[in-house]
Amino acid sequence: MEVLLGVKIGCLLALLVLTLGCGLTPICFKWFQMDAATGHHYRVLSLLGCVSAGVFLGAGLMHMTAEALEGIESEIEKFMVQNSTGSEGNSSHDATSSSVEYPYGELVISLGFFFVFLLESLALQYCHGDARRSTVQEEEWGGTHAFGFHKHPPVPSPSLGPLRALILLLSLSFHSVFEGLAVGLQTSVAATIQLCVAVLAHKGLVVFSVGLRLLKIGTGTWWAVFCILSLALMSPVGLALGMTVAGGASGPAQGLAQALLEGVAAGTFLYVTFLEILPRELACPEAPLVKYGCVAAGFAFMALIALWA
Repeated sequence: MEVLLGVKIGCLLALLVLTLGCGLTPICFKWFQMDAATGHHYRVLSLLGCVSAGVFLGAGLMHMTAEALEGIESEIEKFMVQNSTGSEGNSSHDATSSSVEYPYGELVISLGFFFVFLLESLALQYCHGDARRSTVQEEEWGGTHAFGFHKHPPVPSPSLGPLRALILLLSLSFHSVFEGLAVGLQTSVAATIQLCVAVLAHKGLVVFSVGLRLLKIGTGTWWAVFCILSLALMSPVGLALGMTVAGGASGPAQGLAQALLEGVAAGTFLYVTFLEILPRELACPEAPLVKYGCVAAGFAFMALIALWA
């Protein structure tokens, strides 16, 4: 028992150190800042941003969505089986099996997706008047520059950028807590180490990509450091919670609530990935095939990690 506790504490420290190191690297080194980059340096950072977009895409589809679907399906099945035990025998079991066939996981993920859509629609409605005035001024002052590709993104997008970054951080925070919770609930040293290594394998890439994303939307240095620090604490907090409740009994309702929250987090993550990260990285028409290749490379790397884990 003492050995298992020591291993879990070591995993807690490893999660904290790796997340901080990978997340603060692009923030603390000026080489990753695109404002001062020109020429070849700018192109390299642009391609690196495309790789990070592929990492986000892979993390959303191959990790968060897959884990949410699996967790929701298994927890709903357990919940229904326990509630139907001793009530109607075989007929109740058949009804439970047919009920589980309904795509509950996809429904929960879709609810998370459309929740963010509703939130952004309300925010867009709120700032619509300011956006319209800004568009009129830009058309009056911009002259011929209004037809350039660099003017293609709509005016409200800068105001939605911080909101989408906040949603991205919240969804990753939920996911990180549940990952740490899963590590903390393990009952053997081998299972704890195996799961922790699997989490570390993709968490470093994802947090590094978060640091790049915070720089690209113009987040201040100290605010970006605070965001990375908050995100880095989520997995250790979840692991500590798992260690606390490892000896106690967890009912089906608790597991079902955790699975549903993870499904909502996966839906919000997919929304930000497809409507914020990918369009921004692929908006510039320069070298589109190379950019798509970099996105595919980031996605393939996350897919290989999922296969190995």
